[in-house]
Amino acid sequence: MVDTLTRRKSDGYTVESASVALLERGGRDESALPSLWNLVVPYLVVDQGATPGHIFELDRETTIIGRHPTCDIVVENAAVSRQHAAVAETHGEFHVEDLRSRNKTFVNGCLLEGTAALEDNDLIQISDHLFRYRVAKPATGDAADTDPNLNARGQIFSLDEDTLDEGPTHFESSSVLGTLNLSDPQAVRRADPEQKLQAVLDIGRSLGNSLDLSELLASALDCLFRVFPEADHGFVLLTETDQHKIRVHAAKSRDGSEADPREHVSMTVVKRTLSTGDAVLSADVADDTRFQKSESIGELQLRSILCVPLTDPNGSTFGVVQLDTSQIERQFGSEDLDTLASVASQIGLAVQNARLHKEMLTQRDMQRDLEFAMQVQLGFLPSTRPNTDGYEFYDYYEAAKRVGGDYFDYILLPGNRIAVTIGDVAGKGMPAALLMARLFSSARYHLLTKPTVESALTELNQEIAASRLGHRFITCLFAIVDQTANTITVASAGHPGSLIRSTGGQVESFPVKSRGLPIGISLDQTFESVTRPLDVGDTFVIFTDGITEAMDPENDLYGTDRLSAYISSGPESIADLIEGIVQDVDKFAKGQGQRDDMCLVGFRRIQ
Repeated sequence: MVDTLTRRKSDGYTVESASVALLERGGRDESALPSLWNLVVPYLVVDQGATPGHIFELDRETTIIGRHPTCDIVVENAAVSRQHAAVAETHGEFHVEDLRSRNKTFVNGCLLEGTAALEDNDLIQISDHLFRYRVAKPATGDAADTDPNLNARGQIFSLDEDTLDEGPTHFESSSVLGTLNLSDPQAVRRADPEQKLQAVLDIGRSLGNSLDLSELLASALDCLFRVFPEADHGFVLLTETDQHKIRVHAAKSRDGSEADPREHVSMTVVKRTLSTGDAVLSADVADDTRFQKSESIGELQLRSILCVPLTDPNGSTFGVVQLDTSQIERQFGSEDLDTLASVASQIGLAVQNARLHKEMLTQRDMQRDLEFAMQVQLGFLPSTRPNTDGYEFYDYYEAAKRVGGDYFDYILLPGNRIAVTIGDVAGKGMPAALLMARLFSSARYHLLTKPTVESALTELNQEIAASRLGHRFITCLFAIVDQTANTITVASAGHPGSLIRSTGGQVESFPVKSRGLPIGISLDQTFESVTRPLDVGDTFVIFTDGITEAMDPENDLYGTDRLSAYISSGPESIADLIEGIVQDVDKFAKGQGQRDDMCLVGFRRIQ
């Protein structure tokens, strides 16, 4: 890993950095510089390391050098201890002290034990970095102090390249705001090719290692910290599916801890980036005229900020990446905006891929759950039909979705009786299927324990009504076939009328005293039953509204009349009759998709 040196400083700008900024602003009058240099405090200059010539002023009582991000001078090198050494001022003199580091500190090539007083031009060695201590006034134009590495990065003032020709700029208005419209590929300015290539390679390799969104974004922030040594904190915010909310999906500080977005994320900047699609650079947010109306910005621990939009292939913005620094000496420059903008498309694509992968996994899991639920539900429904000498039974069931709310059952009762039940839970899908499962078990219990069909239906209604299952309508019909007396007794809870066909082909609705209300609505509701004899050849058919409410392309309903007509002229065999009804409904619908669950149950007295 490339070693880097950075300076963390919360005080205001220094005279020295201001003078360098003046020189960089187009060759201003250098005659004014000597008076500025006269005010320079002692400093350390990098003789060897990642940024030769970089200056760190010793303008505080103690300056800590180490690997930890909270140090005053940060050296990102594994050989450097978290707090490696300190340079402290005592009675006007500066001393260096090793802070019990693992790999020790050297002064002028000698191992430092305890503390040592520093003199002008002394060399402090920490790992492979050399710092030169300076107290004398540097000569104007001294190479060590006007090194090309003293660019906008690490200085107080930087200029957007669009303002270079605007003439003198006063310090009090020197904060720079840059924007970059990423929707126009020609707008991306060319940054340092080596820097951009390295960033693209690092980000690309990192993002290709995971399809988990959390891991991916955390890895992206780690890469961005390596690419942008100025950054103290990084955040990735993504819009939710309804596009009306944005949520922080990744937050990290340079030291690896989770950054607090309440202290470092400005929703003013984020909303601007989301709404305009522009990448935003603010060299000093506090002095940025575009954000001065925002009261919240002044309360945040922000100085310099980069905020870049994440866009999908259609150009729609779905999130932002924000990097910030709390130290004014380490502000971002326009080349940083270019570099982050260059890799934002990769991050955006990776996020989209991760989201699509998650959706695919979710759909696959849901599909698997639905298939399992369908198997469970089909397991509730009868696997065999009653096999008796005097009657033949047949049924058909098909859910509109993989699971549904229609229900039917055959229950063998004492006294050579068979209960045939059918029900329809309002709605489709998983909620209806769950309630259907409840209905299946409860109906069996009450039919097996209650003396009459009407008392069984009444008890079932009271149970469902008292169970807080919501206001979901459940129509239900119980029919008891007495094979000894050859009679049928029917009680209905709001279910569509059943049909009975006599031997001569005449079809009529089965007479009931009252259909009643669907179960679960009124706790005090009671039900009545009707008993009718069954002659040889009589056919009884019950159904759910998925049959009669099937629609053709003109939105006409199949209806009870069309069903009655088909039953009247249909096959005698109950199996052929039920299958024929299904085929007639499909023929009527002319390819229209099934709108509701479909259930048919029928039986015929054959002797």
